[in-house]
Amino acid sequence: MDNHLDNGLAVVALVPAAGRGVRLGAHAPKAFVEVGGTAMVRLAVDGLIASGAVDRIIVMVPADLVETALALLPGSSVTPADTVQIVVGGAERTDSVRAGIAAAPEATHFLVHDAARALTPPRLVAEVAAELRAGHPAVVPALPVVDTIKSVDAHGVVTGTPARSGLRAIQTPQGFAADLLRTAYATDVPATDDAGLVELLGAPVRTVPGDPLAFKITTALDLTLAETMLARLAPAPIGPLS
Repeated sequence: MDNHLDNGLAVVALVPAAGRGVRLGAHAPKAFVEVGGTAMVRLAVDGLIASGAVDRIIVMVPADLVETALALLPGSSVTPADTVQIVVGGAERTDSVRAGIAAAPEATHFLVHDAARALTPPRLVAEVAAELRAGHPAVVPALPVVDTIKSVDAHGVVTGTPARSGLRAIQTPQGFAADLLRTAYATDVPATDDAGLVELLGAPVRTVPGDPLAFKITTALDLTLAETMLARLAPAPIGPLS
């Protein structure tokens, strides 16, 4: 990984990996489910490292899986001196992110990246980090919405159809100036993503083009797609020289 500390920047990636992943139907927490023989959390961390855009990675895991995470992740430790630090996460995703923030007092910028987006290209990570270094306080990858979206009431009756042209599906990593994210997480307001908390503070959130490979592995169908895509992305074996 590139080291940005010489120019006064410290980009720290936070990887929440404490979720149980009920919708995936797996017996292990979702981040530890394997895709092509490798745990999602390992694939996500490898992508962050390959981006060359972060100085340190903090992975938040359940207390009973700290040793498992240490065995899975390269260069990991429970101390902040190493490239990859393992900390105990919380019952909710927001609790895990707070634990990661607390473990990185030196950070000038944060990237929050879901372990379940295990195939996210390193290029996308680097682009989000570059936009932060260019001075944008909050940056998220976004894809145009291809389905028609309906709003419905409590009884499932349609109440409206927002125009797709103004809608985006948001991915990770989501990048933030560190002080902005710390302030956002000082509240107890619920939100479905980190940018949602930042928006409540009135901070502008910039979007950059996302990538279809950064999809979230949530269901068994998603896992099948990830397995297929990973097999296609793997370099072809080199045959014998003639």
